[in-house]
Amino acid sequence: MRYALIGTGSRSSMYYKAIQDLDGVKGKNELVALLDLNESRMQYVNKCLDLNLPVYKPHQFNEMLEKENVEGIIVTTKDSHHHYYIIEGLKRDLKVISEKPMTTDEEKCQEILNTMEQTGNDLIVTFNYRYSPYRSKVKELLEQGTIGELTMVEFHWFLDTTHGADYYRRWHRNINNSGSLLVHKSTHHFDLVNWWIDSFPVEVFALGKKRFYQAETFPYHLRCSTCDLSSECKFYLDLSESEELTALYTKAEHEDGYFRDACVFSPEINIWDTRAVTVGYKNDVLLSYSLNNYAPYEGYKVAFIGTKGRIEQDVVEASYISGHDGQVERRTRENNVRLEVFPLFDEPYKVEVEVEESGHGGGDIRLLKDIFLDENTADPLKRKAGGRDGVMSILTGIAARRSIEWGRKVNIEELVKFPTSIK
Repeated sequence: MRYALIGTGSRSSMYYKAIQDLDGVKGKNELVALLDLNESRMQYVNKCLDLNLPVYKPHQFNEMLEKENVEGIIVTTKDSHHHYYIIEGLKRDLKVISEKPMTTDEEKCQEILNTMEQTGNDLIVTFNYRYSPYRSKVKELLEQGTIGELTMVEFHWFLDTTHGADYYRRWHRNINNSGSLLVHKSTHHFDLVNWWIDSFPVEVFALGKKRFYQAETFPYHLRCSTCDLSSECKFYLDLSESEELTALYTKAEHEDGYFRDACVFSPEINIWDTRAVTVGYKNDVLLSYSLNNYAPYEGYKVAFIGTKGRIEQDVVEASYISGHDGQVERRTRENNVRLEVFPLFDEPYKVEVEVEESGHGGGDIRLLKDIFLDENTADPLKRKAGGRDGVMSILTGIAARRSIEWGRKVNIEELVKFPTSIK
C-alpha cells in the first residue's frame, strides 16, 4: 500500500515510524509523499526517515495523489481540517486512515456522513485505547454478563498539569480548531463507552467552565521563550530541551507564525478546563462523565453498574508532553491498573490484567499492526473503528459543547441527519 502522510506535526511520527520500523509492518507498506502547510516540518520528517520523499502543500493535494500513485492517506492534520481530506479520499476510493477526532462540528460531520453514503466507502479512525489489554478485559467482562444488565457508567478522566496544561499552549486552545477538548480529547473516552456498552448516544446535557487556566491566575505573557517570569512559572516549557519540538516548531514558525509554547494563561483561550457531562444511550444506559485538565496525577476511574453488581477500573498513567522526544515528564507513582468486580450479595474479587509500558498501555502497537497489515483476523471484540464509530464518538462531544453553549439538553438527532445505511 502506497501512503501519503497528510500533516507532519508531532502526532504523525507514530505512523511514519511504524511504516519504517515496526515488525510486521515494515516492508509491507510504503510512505511515498508528505503534505503540510509547513516546508520545514516536512523536511524534518524526511530527515527522521533518512529519505527524500516528495513534499506537497495543501493546494497540491490532487497533484500529489496522481503523481505519486497514492493508494492510501493518513490524516494527522489539525482537527478542523480532517474532514476535507477524509471526504476527498473517500471520493477517490483511497484507503483513509484518520487520527481522532474524525472532525470537529456537526456540519463537517454531516458532510462526511453524506460522502460515506454516496460512495459506499468507509474509513478507519484510530482509537488506540480500544486495543490496550486492560481496557479490552473490561469489554470481555461486560459481554460475559458479569454484572447482569448494565444500567449506568461513572467515568472520570484526569489530565495533570504536565499533559493537561499542554493543550492550552497549542492550537487546541481555540475551539474552532479542536471543537474543544470535549471533542478532541473526550472523543477517546466517549468511543470507549460506546464500544464497552455496545450502544450510541441519544441525548446529552453538559456544563463547562474555565476555572484554572485563566489570565487572572498568573501574569500573562505571549509565550514561554520570551517570558521573564520563567523561573517563577510552574508551567514554563523550554522547547530547546527537545530536539523534536525545536525542529518541528521553533525552527518552523517563521513559515506559518505558529508557536508551540504559548502561555497557558492567555485570555485568548476559549475552551473549558472543567466539565461535567450526562449522556443517555440508545440501550437506556446512563453515563456520568467528567474531564479535568489540572489534576495532581494522570489517569482515570470508571465504574459500570449493573443489575448483578459493579465493575471498577482505576488507572494511573505516566504523564508526558506531546512531541517531547517520547520522554516521560513526571510520574506521581508507578503506573498501575486496578480491575475489580463487586457482585451483589457475594465477595468482591480482583481481575488480573496485562499492563505494558508501550504507548497507550500497549494499544498503539496493536492498533498499528491492525490498520497497516489489514489481515482480517478474527477480533470478537471488534476493536477496529470505522466512520460510524468516529461519528458517534464526536457527536457526544459536539452535543456536550452545544449543550454548554445553548444552556439546555441536546438530542443527537438535532445535530445531524443519519443516512439510512449508517444508522
